[in-house]
Parts: sequence; C-alpha cells; structure tokens
Amino acid sequence: MPKNSNAWLWIPTLYFASGLPYHAITSISDIMYKDMGISNTSIALYTSILLIPWTIKPLWSPFVEMIGTRRKWTLYSQIALAICFTVIAISIPSDNFLPLTLCAFMVGAFVSSTHDIALDGFYILGLTQEKQSFFSGIRNTFYRIATVFSSGILVMLANRMGHYFGNKSLAWSATFITTAIIMVALFLYHNKSLPKPHNDISREVKSISGIFCSFGDIIRSYFTKPGIASTILFLLLFRFPEAQLGKIGKLFLMDNAEAGGLALSLGDIGFVNGVVGIIGLIAGGIAGGICISKKGLKYWLWPMVVAISLPDIVYVYMSMTLPDDIAIISSCIFIEQLGYGFGFTAYTLYMIYFAQGKYPTAHFAISTAFMSLGMMLPGMISGKIQEWLGYEHFFIWVMLCTIITFAVSSLIKIDTQFGKK
Repeated sequence: MPKNSNAWLWIPTLYFASGLPYHAITSISDIMYKDMGISNTSIALYTSILLIPWTIKPLWSPFVEMIGTRRKWTLYSQIALAICFTVIAISIPSDNFLPLTLCAFMVGAFVSSTHDIALDGFYILGLTQEKQSFFSGIRNTFYRIATVFSSGILVMLANRMGHYFGNKSLAWSATFITTAIIMVALFLYHNKSLPKPHNDISREVKSISGIFCSFGDIIRSYFTKPGIASTILFLLLFRFPEAQLGKIGKLFLMDNAEAGGLALSLGDIGFVNGVVGIIGLIAGGIAGGICISKKGLKYWLWPMVVAISLPDIVYVYMSMTLPDDIAIISSCIFIEQLGYGFGFTAYTLYMIYFAQGKYPTAHFAISTAFMSLGMMLPGMISGKIQEWLGYEHFFIWVMLCTIITFAVSSLIKIDTQFGKK
C-alpha cells in the first residue's frame, strides 16, 4: 500500500491511543489512590516507579524494530492494554487492591511504552517525509486531546459514577472498564484502518550479537558527543521542581483543609487539572513553538527558563490562602501550566538539537530516557518531603529548587540559528 494512504483516518486516533493509556497509568493512578485513602508518600513513590518502562524503553526498542511488523506491535499492544485496564478494574474492589493494581499498572506501562515505540516507527514508515512534517502538529494535538480526555473527562466520570454507585471502588472500576472498552474500540478500528506499508516487514535477524553491536555503537556515539556531561545534567535536573510539583499538586487540590489542601471534588479536579490546566499547557506549547521559529532556541532559552519556574509560585499562594473560589483556583492552575508549556518547549527542542548526527532517532530516545528518569527520581521522594514539610513549606521548597533549573540551563551550548525557520 502506498505511503500517506488515508492518513487522516488513522493518525489522529493512533496518537489518541498513545496518550490515553500513558495518562491513565501515570496521572489517573495518582488521583485514584488519593481518593482511595493512600498516603502521599506511598502515592508519590509507587506511581513514580511506573515511569521506569519509559525510562528504559531504548533497551528493547531494537527488538521491536527487528521482530515482527510495526503494525502488529501497535495492534497487539492496544488489545494488551485493554486487558491490563480490565484487570485493574477487577482488582480495585479487592482487599489487596493496592499491590494488584500496581502490578497491572506496571505491566500496562511496559505495554504502553512498547506501543509508543511501534507507532512512532509506523508513523515514519506510513508517511513520506513531507507528510510527516505536515502531520506532526496533528499527532501532537490528538495526543493532547487524549490528555484532556483521560485527566479530565475520565476523572469527572469517576466522580459521576461515585455519586451513582455510592461506592468509590465501583466508581473507579467502572472508569477503568470504560478505558478498556475504548482501547478495544481503537484496536478494532485500527485493525481495519491502519495501512500496510510495503516496507513494514519483519526483518531477518541474522544474529543477536549483531543487534547488540549496533546498539553498542549507538550508546557509545551518544556518550562521546561534545557537551555530554552538561546535557545529562540539563536533562535530569531542568524539571527538578516540576517533577515534585507534578506529583504533589494534584494531591494538594484533593486533600482536606485540615491537611492544608483545597478539598476539591473529583469533578472539580477533572475540570481544573484535566481541562483548564491542559488548555494552558497546549497554549503555552503553541506559543513556545511560534516564538522559537521566529528567533531560535538560544534567543528564547532564558525567557522559557523563567516561564517554567516562576509561575510555580501560584501554589505557594494557594497553600497560604486556601481559596475556595473555583475561578481563582482555575486561574492559578492555568497560569502555572501556561508557563510550563511555554518553558518545556525549550527542553524538547534542545533534545532534538542534541540528537543531531548519525543516529538522531536513537539518540533522541536516549535523551527521553534521561527525561523520564529526571521526573521519576524526584517524584519518588516528593511525597515524603511534603509530609515532612506540609504543603505550604513544600511549595516554598519547590520554588527554591528552581535555582537548579537556572543553574543547569547556564551549562548548555546552543547554535544561534537552531530552531529558526
């Protein structure tokens, strides 16, 4: 089948299918465990560990490339994710729901990260280079629509189901059954709509040692790049404040006033965090892309460092004043996410810049592994820090951590022309 065949029929839904499980596993899990009474320390630790598959996925990506077709990997991953979400739904009402759901979430995380490897490869095989550029904005848009759907609509559904059943466990079970049904529907649709590119074939694996030799060359060339030490520090620590805030921010919105939180309902969480916040994130990302295309990444680096750091102060304000006006809370979340979206553009563009060379795709994947590690490790300890300091002092601590963001940003070197149209 020729490239670009019916691309509008499969690219939007394919990247929706990528974003939905990722956010169900990494974001909805936080909210569900908080709603079910799990401590902040446990939530931050356990759900941060769920990022491990995205951190180490470069290790098995060569095998996805070599064994089977990208189309089959994509389809089988979607039905496997449906099974994982079904297991989660069944496990929630049980007495041992925490270890059972965590195990299912971890399996789902490995499947979801494999799904990402496969569909990104399929995107390249199924489209010409010109169409890849054209559809890059479309794929990002539908990935973010999945973010709104999972972090917003599904959380609001859980709230509605809670009122209907009068039981939190049944409400979350219904929510994850709904997620599983959606994944089955996506699998059935993609089984019919995904093209079969002539170059999407199972490659002959001549030797496992050959795969490892090629992989070794990729790793060696990455770690011998000029500026590798400063780049690794940048990738690991640029989002050090956000890695902690991202875990605790949602829990702060949900916690009761006695614990120093805002006591928002699940419905309000879904709206404020999953709709208003994501709109701010998307707007910031679009603005960041436009700005960099005009004057380049180097010109906009420091404004973006400021944008991703200083708006975190809205959490200090909310923890001090404990507003109960949903409009004020929504405005604060919007401002913080707008700044985050704008500033994060510099981070992603720098990864593209550093990946230039012999193995751009593989080197970009390694950088994303460091990116995930930089979110996972601070996130794991953030709950313990918050319970030790309390919300108000925790958010002040996060603001102090922005000094690290400024420090590592001063280490990297960027060509003045990179990013300009």
